[in-house]
Amino acid sequence: MATMTAAERRAESKAMYNAFLAVCPSQKLLDRISNKWVTLILTALGSGPDCTGEPAAMRYSELARTLAGVSPKMLTQTLRSLEADGLISRTVTPTVPVTVSYELTEIGLSLQQTIRGLKLWAETHMDEIFAHRQTSGV
Repeated sequence: MATMTAAERRAESKAMYNAFLAVCPSQKLLDRISNKWVTLILTALGSGPDCTGEPAAMRYSELARTLAGVSPKMLTQTLRSLEADGLISRTVTPTVPVTVSYELTEIGLSLQQTIRGLKLWAETHMDEIFAHRQTSGV
């Protein structure tokens, strides 16, 4: 049996990811990133506080105002999980009171571009979806 280098083991492991398998870690990642608050947080961070389309750092309070309906607990939990996954970075500025801001990392920005398309699709097709729901009785 031939020995493999660490790089070869990583490449083999990566090639074996298959989200259709219950044991694949990518299923947990897909579960996390398909959460509505993750989608909205990444979209908001990618749009900046003024929704100009330019990624920008946002403070916790700006995110809370942008994301109507999110509870403080859910926002905090979601931001922590996104930071743990490396999708956002958290910057603490020692002011009075302390200022905390969040921004997309490079990998977070790459995901945000995909998610922004999903958000736009949902907004564009809502009337059609509502019409189909009415005709199907759901």
